[in-house]
Amino acid sequence: MNIIEKNIIKIKKKIIKYTQKYNRNIQNIKILAVSKNRNIQEIEKAFYLGQTCFGENYIQEAIKKIHNISLNIQWHFIGKIQSNKIHIISKKFSWCHSVTTERHAYLLNKYRSNLEKPLNILIQINMDAEVNKNGILIKNIFNIAHCLTKFKKIKLRGIMVFPYIRNNIKDQIVIYKKINLIFNKLKKNFPSINTLSLGTTQDMEASIASGSTLLRIGKGLFEN
Repeated sequence: MNIIEKNIIKIKKKIIKYTQKYNRNIQNIKILAVSKNRNIQEIEKAFYLGQTCFGENYIQEAIKKIHNISLNIQWHFIGKIQSNKIHIISKKFSWCHSVTTERHAYLLNKYRSNLEKPLNILIQINMDAEVNKNGILIKNIFNIAHCLTKFKKIKLRGIMVFPYIRNNIKDQIVIYKKINLIFNKLKKNFPSINTLSLGTTQDMEASIASGSTLLRIGKGLFEN
């Protein structure tokens, strides 16, 4: 048994444990394998073990993988959007997690082919207005969500938030529950929304407790 297989088993056991603990439906939680800095062989191993969704942060690295892996992978762009690379994101990915402006949405819609399915979009939120974190402020979330719905070749699916790690899990859950409240308000107003991308290897329990539907797992999947 290789390390990736061991890790997938370990992660799934944790998900089962936490969904039971917090009364969540395990069918509503997916794993997104964060494959930045991972080679093609590692991605293929994970795919053949049942992992079909992979998230990439860097366009140049991602394009090499997309062009050289002939598997039915669902590619998610989870990095910071650069205007000069946005046409590649629009054409080569199924999801973009890091939309923070109407301009992003406009360009993603512009470059998406009419022959492809709409590009799935998550709005990235900066909960505490931290200077070193990308994302929009909570007060702007409904305005940008309304703007996104006017574009036909993108589809608003939910929100993405980076981790807020705390030493005390109860404190962490308090923060994450606030995110879940925003998510549920958005769901009531926008029927296409069903995805809360919250949680990594480090904060899996708090994220599951707080309603995350998509866990971004990198080191926990690929490393010892």
